[in-house]
Amino acid sequence: MTGGTASVPDAEAFAEIERLREKIARLEERVRQLDDLAHQDALLPVPNRRGFLRELDSAIARVSRYGETAALLFVDIDGLKRINDSLGHLAGDAALVHVATALTDAVRKSDCVARLGGDEFGILLVHAGEEIALDTAKRLTAVVEQAQAVYDGQRLPLSIAIGVAVIDKDDTPDRVIARADRAMYARKAAA
Repeated sequence: MTGGTASVPDAEAFAEIERLREKIARLEERVRQLDDLAHQDALLPVPNRRGFLRELDSAIARVSRYGETAALLFVDIDGLKRINDSLGHLAGDAALVHVATALTDAVRKSDCVARLGGDEFGILLVHAGEEIALDTAKRLTAVVEQAQAVYDGQRLPLSIAIGVAVIDKDDTPDRVIARADRAMYARKAAA
């Protein structure tokens, strides 16, 4: 008699445990999806500023702890406002997609290209010192200028300015971004 009554509650308990496990798995997947959305740009197939800061923070920690080298490129698209004003925001979006794709295709898979906001991108170059970062910036500038971005049959005149900052062991994300931003403006002023 005890064997029969004990098996019904056990079966119900096991069924409830299994149902709860499935629900937890669905919730964990949803949390993962929301985390991805929180760190991904809404328009472009690259991380947003939040996602970039997470990668930059990790890179700074590796530079500090293991003596690795890394650099940040701060990229500003020249003339995006002119494209938006003359051809519309869809053309500006097409220009952003074109630049993001060109930058992503032209760096290593281990590097991180992200949209920091508006017409600004950050590129985190891992295992790269100043010389590699400067060479990469020069190469990326040429890649974007030579790329043929077209929207609605019209060529979009695209160019970029890039500032370079090597990551130091005692850096913070804000400090290294500020140095790269200043370097980008210095490059624009010199052009």
